[in-house]
Amino acid sequence: MPRSDAVYVCQSCGAVHAKWAGRCDDCGSWNSLQEETPAAPLGTQASGPKRSTRRSRLELVDLGSATEDPPRFETGMAEFDRVAGGGLVPGSAVLVGGDPGIGKSTLLLQAAARLARAGQRAVYISGEEAADQVRRRARRLGLADAPVALAAETSLESILDGLKSDPPAIAVLDSIQTLWSDQLAAAPGTVAQVRACAQELVRFAKKRGTAVILVGHVTKDGQIAGPRVVEHMVDAVLYFEGERSHQFRILRAVKNRFGPTDEIGVFEMGDAGLGEVANPSALFLDGRGAAAPGTAVFAGMEGTRPVLTEIQALVAPAAFGTPRRAVVGWDSGRLAMVLAVLEARCGIGFGGKDVYLNVAGGLKIAEPAADLAVAAALVSSAFDVALPAESVVFGEIALSGDVRPVGRAEARLKEAAKLGFSRAIAPAGIEGGGLEVTGIDTAHTLVARLDPGPQ
Repeated sequence: MPRSDAVYVCQSCGAVHAKWAGRCDDCGSWNSLQEETPAAPLGTQASGPKRSTRRSRLELVDLGSATEDPPRFETGMAEFDRVAGGGLVPGSAVLVGGDPGIGKSTLLLQAAARLARAGQRAVYISGEEAADQVRRRARRLGLADAPVALAAETSLESILDGLKSDPPAIAVLDSIQTLWSDQLAAAPGTVAQVRACAQELVRFAKKRGTAVILVGHVTKDGQIAGPRVVEHMVDAVLYFEGERSHQFRILRAVKNRFGPTDEIGVFEMGDAGLGEVANPSALFLDGRGAAAPGTAVFAGMEGTRPVLTEIQALVAPAAFGTPRRAVVGWDSGRLAMVLAVLEARCGIGFGGKDVYLNVAGGLKIAEPAADLAVAAALVSSAFDVALPAESVVFGEIALSGDVRPVGRAEARLKEAAKLGFSRAIAPAGIEGGGLEVTGIDTAHTLVARLDPGPQ
């Protein structure tokens, strides 16, 4: 019989269960429940001196009170500072997540080295690599002369003792899954250890004014607790994305209490580490040849920055009985909606054809403004007709087939004009940017313009 004081915590999502089960009811993961001893209830204390019951008075302030903007630690990496909201805020806790081997340690080592060279005290604590391994990486990146304090430690108590003796301006802990506290019996990497260690480090950051950066791994099998367990504890959550087959990486802000969200920074992986990409549109369109059937250049927005990328589509006869739908870089549900609109409103049949859709360069697009570009690429491939040369496409498609306007249209057009595009296929009523704009009011209008007619 299980002990009455034990609970079972899902190592994938952190859900707490009263008894063991093979499958987590919250996230659906199998064999992810592990037995843990719950913490003592608030207000109770098993041993030690009696806690004082004296409470401070609640202080209330007016919403209209003047508040100064928080100071910033600028790393000197414009792309990193852009995503962080202008730099790291003293006393903030930042979580940087991403797949193993994507380049998180390289990025943060470069940021810490630049801050140290600027006169700020920076500490880099590695829980996965020995100090010699980090030094070898620093030499390869040309950072060996940076005055970064380095340590290899996994004990939370030892780390806090060292940081409290001389609080630095920035502390990088790589990674949160390797840390453990002797106050808990759970193994490192479990939800209990990750949550407890993150809470202590956030408390240290608030009290001492140190900008703490926590690194978190995201695994596919969910056996090790991912960074979502501590997302609500930290001030900012940044995700480092990219495909290993491509040279560029994207740092994306999904939460930021001191700056905008959905902002991205683009980096290029090279022999000397991660280099900043000031114009990501030129990088995503690099190597693009002449206009070909099935391709469309989408003028999108990533945060406050317009980004142009190529959307590729291929419509081919189905080799087997069931047509295949393959999507890379876009929402598969959104593709199904666009296909349904083209079939129901425009009379283009995709029932017996395979459909493949790819966003060139590995960029992941989430905004609905890509609907019209995807539809244009699909129709172009189905009719085997290329879109007008030097044209960009953007617009949202409704289920009725109407094309709706999208935000920041002028910024999209200006970015396209800057890169040499002369035409735009956009929702009706949009003008400006120095481009020749072709207004599209419905998806049927788009099909009519691309239809080559009887052959």
